[in-house]
Amino acid sequence: MTSDRDLIPVPLLVERRSTPGTATLDERTTLDAGPGTGSTARWLRAALGAATGLPLPDGPGPYAIRLRISAEVEREYGPEGYRLSTETADAAVVIEGGGPAGVFWGAQTLRQLLGPEAYRKAPVRAGGPVLPYVTIEDAPRFGWRGLLLDVSRHFLPKDDVLRYLDLLAAHKLNVFHFHLTDDQGWRIEIKRCPRLTEVGSWRARSKWGHRASPLWDDTPHGGFYTQDDIREIVAYAADRHITVVPEIDLPGHSQAAIAAYPELGNTDVVDTTALTVWNTWGVNPNVLAPTEAVLRFYEGVFEEVLDLFPSTFVHVGGDECPKDQWKASPAAQARIKELGVGDEEGLQSWFIRHFDRWLTARGRRLIGWDEILEGGLAEGAAVSSWRGYGGGIAAAEAGHDVVMCPEQQVYLDHRQAPGEDEPMPIGYVRTLEDVYRFEPVPPGLSPEAAAHILGTQANVWTEVMENRARIDYQAFPRLAAFAEVAWSALPAPGARDYAGFERRMDTHYRRLDALGVDYRPPTGPRPWQRRPGVVGRPLEGTPPIV
Repeated sequence: MTSDRDLIPVPLLVERRSTPGTATLDERTTLDAGPGTGSTARWLRAALGAATGLPLPDGPGPYAIRLRISAEVEREYGPEGYRLSTETADAAVVIEGGGPAGVFWGAQTLRQLLGPEAYRKAPVRAGGPVLPYVTIEDAPRFGWRGLLLDVSRHFLPKDDVLRYLDLLAAHKLNVFHFHLTDDQGWRIEIKRCPRLTEVGSWRARSKWGHRASPLWDDTPHGGFYTQDDIREIVAYAADRHITVVPEIDLPGHSQAAIAAYPELGNTDVVDTTALTVWNTWGVNPNVLAPTEAVLRFYEGVFEEVLDLFPSTFVHVGGDECPKDQWKASPAAQARIKELGVGDEEGLQSWFIRHFDRWLTARGRRLIGWDEILEGGLAEGAAVSSWRGYGGGIAAAEAGHDVVMCPEQQVYLDHRQAPGEDEPMPIGYVRTLEDVYRFEPVPPGLSPEAAAHILGTQANVWTEVMENRARIDYQAFPRLAAFAEVAWSALPAPGARDYAGFERRMDTHYRRLDALGVDYRPPTGPRPWQRRPGVVGRPLEGTPPIV
């Protein structure tokens, strides 16, 4: 049993019984699933059934785990809110959600209450798990609680992606931003454009460490997800009430696509037939040509993407698009005059506005990195504010929806501590406490603008994360702190009880151990987690608030 005092994210309200006691789940325990709760019942039977060895058959009764959707809970807490009570008059556990998602998040809390052993795949203790007598009422602060996973720089096999969806669910995160294309690899099958994966999903070698490193990994690297893989990932996420937001990057970060289809590039200034999938990191000068043919090509790509992803939002990147080739290209300069967009910034805005209209016509919404503000923000577009708070503030004040993910605060590829032991150290030090004290809504934002903050997202860019274990190390335990920031109604950053969070993390580390997460221990990296001699790019001092 875990104390209700050890829950992460911390819930809104915990009411402990005046008479202490515990309830036990045993062979008599059943699942009583009301309408709309079937996916949570299936998840509970799979997860808790494996961990406890209990069959958890269907049926009501005094020993049941009862799942219900409640109009009362929805009125008070919204569709993602829930109420969980143990040892009620007619059931062992009652979880009432404002909607199906609320029931599922209540089931995540139930699992935490059962103890770290509930996260294992087979029983490790004799006897049924024990629950404290408690009532918990809870709801999220933000509707967008996300994690970006970059599978372009380093490919992550499908089963590892499914594992990460389980880790998001365990932390009540509900958006998976799937970064599928970049200069270093195209990771999604597009049937009408087979060379995107035949050519664009593999590179001959990879830079080892930061781009300034002299080291290379000469093993060819690559991989991609078939369309059935994508369908499986999306369905698996949906069962866990997670929305998968795909990202297809344009007009920059496109060398993998240009390597596959050279006509997509600025052929009048560079021999695009000589380009290969990029094998190093950084901002790439090879960008898409501003032609009607390129628009038609990517419309075809997006048609297949929309068939695979039901997400309202589709991410189009829009970041880090150098304008040098457009400045040097007679064709691009003629296009600027023809379109009347003024300059190269206007040309990038033209790209984004085109796909904003195209997606809107199909019932979707465009979201892009905050560079899409340059040259004029596309009407209806939402912004992922990554370079700091500034882009998000400007967008929100202009009436656009925003997801706050400033690199100075929640880029989890940035190092977790000073010193030479941190593997391939990148960026400013962002400790567990730093992430816990991150505030997604900047002070001084007007109430009208603050209403446009959809939520927040932590980003995992994988240039220096070559496999699942490295991703685990960079993401955890900080993702647990981020999850509490995104879910819980915390006080102002300086008033947050970090000591209490650290105490709750003592139990949470045991949950992560049971899940096989290769997190960074509080005392520092284990010997096999270090990468001695591999160059990073550490930045010293306190990150600027911009």
